[in-house]
Amino acid sequence: MSKLFILEDLDCAHCAEKIEQETAKITGVLKSKCTLLTQKLKLDLEEGADELAIVKEVKSIVAKFEPDVTVIEK
Repeated sequence: MSKLFILEDLDCAHCAEKIEQETAKITGVLKSKCTLLTQKLKLDLEEGADELAIVKEVKSIVAKFEPDVTVIEK
């Protein structure tokens, strides 16, 4: 199962890399890919992962590195 987020106004390659690294550490996440050009974050999740907790953690991580970025769940 995968989860896609739009990171509106993401404009820093270094921050995108940090977001990718940190979101990959979230419990239940198998793989994370953050692409600056498309402003998307894609997470591959374990079966039965707590999606609500993961979404909350993703928003927290993005706010830590890019406080002006809006996280939109797809």
